[in-house]
Amino acid sequence: MKRAIALFATVALLFAPAMTGSAGPVTPSPGVAMPVYPKRIVSVNPCADALLMQLADKRQIASVSHYSHDRRATSIPLRQALQFPATSGTAEEILAMRPDLVVAGSIVPQSTASALRRMGIPLVQLSIPQSVAESQEQISQLAEIVGARQRGAVVNQRISDALVQARPSDTQKIPALIWRSGGLVPGGGTLPDELLRRTGFENVSSSYGLSQWDILPLEHLVARPPRLLFSNGSEVQSDRKDRMLSHPVLRKLAHRIMIADYPARLMHCAGPTLIEAVKTLSAARRKLKAGK
Repeated sequence: MKRAIALFATVALLFAPAMTGSAGPVTPSPGVAMPVYPKRIVSVNPCADALLMQLADKRQIASVSHYSHDRRATSIPLRQALQFPATSGTAEEILAMRPDLVVAGSIVPQSTASALRRMGIPLVQLSIPQSVAESQEQISQLAEIVGARQRGAVVNQRISDALVQARPSDTQKIPALIWRSGGLVPGGGTLPDELLRRTGFENVSSSYGLSQWDILPLEHLVARPPRLLFSNGSEVQSDRKDRMLSHPVLRKLAHRIMIADYPARLMHCAGPTLIEAVKTLSAARRKLKAGK
């Protein structure tokens, strides 16, 4: 239980709206001029890595975050990530990369932000999008900053097209739940909740009395299982299987519930990840309907 609580606290911080007072999905550092076309972009955030791979020229990217060099945490293909140096995000490492633009998440150590400000290096902070519209706005803003407005428009069109293709042909709302390792569940008002609704599901998290991001004990899930459960159980390493995701009682519920794979990376970031996310949700819905 302690492990589950710690996991919830960590991920809740990751997915919560930005606490930096930003007014939008992209916040440039005040008082520091942005380069017209940045030539050395350093990213210290895995979601920023994924966006930059779609928006920036390869020669513009000086470094990606260290998360993208970790097979378990990367938001982009590992082979692609390894083409770039990585930094853990300390001020010393960032400055050593001689950036003319740094892209980070909503939370940046004060010492790092202060060092960049003293050196006149612009810092762009990306909030965690809470909707598809906010994610697309963030893509447009970052594309403008890196000098790739047209690429931003193309990525946004791909996301819009994927959402149209993932829209079900019927109006039935299938009861579903995204249930992560440790029992973490995204509830109403989150981006995963919107994706579920737009692909023909009813997110039943509220029926368990859960808030935006909450922990659902296995016992409660077993007592009232949804029709479809999205889980990242298949990617949990065999030598450290999650107690909840690998519990035999879930296999016994096979006649009442369909369990579909939903990789953790699909919940780490928005942006281009939304395309794979809605394709995954839609494919599971079609499989469920075909099995009836």
